[in-house]
Amino acid sequence: MLGGFTLAVLLQCEIQSASAHETDVRAGSERFTSQRRDVHKRTANANALVSGEAPLESKPAPQSVRKPGSGSAKGPYYVDFRARTAASWGHAFVWFGKTSERAVEVAGLTPAGDTLPYVIGHLMWVPSETGASYGDLDPQYLTASYRVYLNEPDAKRVFAYIKKLQASSPVWNAEISNCTSFIGSIADFMGLKVPLRWQRPEDYVNRLKAINGGRQVVELSSTQ
Repeated sequence: MLGGFTLAVLLQCEIQSASAHETDVRAGSERFTSQRRDVHKRTANANALVSGEAPLESKPAPQSVRKPGSGSAKGPYYVDFRARTAASWGHAFVWFGKTSERAVEVAGLTPAGDTLPYVIGHLMWVPSETGASYGDLDPQYLTASYRVYLNEPDAKRVFAYIKKLQASSPVWNAEISNCTSFIGSIADFMGLKVPLRWQRPEDYVNRLKAINGGRQVVELSSTQ
């Protein structure tokens, strides 16, 4: 009986010990699970915070876009009012063409022939020439220049007017229909202010530039 009682006591102790150990293990497991849950929760919260802030950090700063103004842009075509030296007072004429091309067209009003038509032209009308004359293409003779730029539609109108003016100027006269009045007609058609024509060609071109404030871009009105 004593042995049986002792065995029962030992078995009871083992059961209680095992139960206590199981309880400890279960408690430890629950604490570990709770800790993992807390870690996952904190990690999830941190990820949510990062993902919520990321667009704000990665969003590029707004940049202003400035469109280039077209009103001040130089056109691809031009008319160049020019003056050069000559045996007497000099000569005024125009170059006109496209900026991307080296070839130019020349228009001006001169007496046809040499010295005699020029002398007679101070007294009466003499036949004229309206194309390039000697020295118009040589830079060493240039004394003044005033270049004005045009867009393509306006250039077509101005160039057509120059051609028409050449065709309708059959005579030259030193006082009435001369080289400065010829280029003045072109400037007036383009809407530029025009000085008095009774000036030396060099002075005329420089004055033309001055009274227009050195304006470099011309846009024709619908009535021109």
